[in-house]
Amino acid sequence: MQPLILYSHRAGPNPKKVRMILEELSICYQVKVLEFPEMKKPPFLSINPNGRVPAIVDPNTDVTLWESGAIIEYLVDMYDKDRKISFTPFSPEYYQAKQWLHFQMSGQGPYFGQAVWFKVHHPEFIQSCYDRYVNEIRRVAGVMNSVLEKRAYLVGEKCSYADLSFVIWFQFVPWITDNKLDLEREYPYLNTWLNSMRGRPAIRDVLGGETALPETARKE
Repeated sequence: MQPLILYSHRAGPNPKKVRMILEELSICYQVKVLEFPEMKKPPFLSINPNGRVPAIVDPNTDVTLWESGAIIEYLVDMYDKDRKISFTPFSPEYYQAKQWLHFQMSGQGPYFGQAVWFKVHHPEFIQSCYDRYVNEIRRVAGVMNSVLEKRAYLVGEKCSYADLSFVIWFQFVPWITDNKLDLEREYPYLNTWLNSMRGRPAIRDVLGGETALPETARKE
């Protein structure tokens, strides 16, 4: 098997989300780290015309994909034959895992990212805009906390790609909220789950003592 190529960035959260899946499934891959100017011009635009990462090229199947959710679905469909982090096709859990991945893509990632934008990157600080997205972080955390109060994982009785997809953005919550959102106190079941996720070898390998903020947060 030839290694997959993962196009990444040194501080972006979404490539790390894909790396967690690759590591969990022990898929051979290599990382090509791009800086922002490289993403916005050829040859990378021939891989992702949207000019963002992650993107993957799988030389074993001649598949090129971008958008982290689509990449995750591809990886589990193609390489998780033993259903280590996925579920039997057409089972209830199969669709529930997709449900959570879609919630991460539509609910967690965009709102957490917009909180970062209005915290540091918008030309002027607008408190009401920042507050709106911090409140969305609380909403997403509340949804997950209510589910994790009743079970150890989001779907079924095992860690799945549904769980893994949420981890990386929660790493930035203390910074985004200036430590004003206390996951341990306000969302204890979510916090217990998150600590469990961080303890997985694949997650530890990807995080690796990660302290870098999303590149969108880097503003001198």
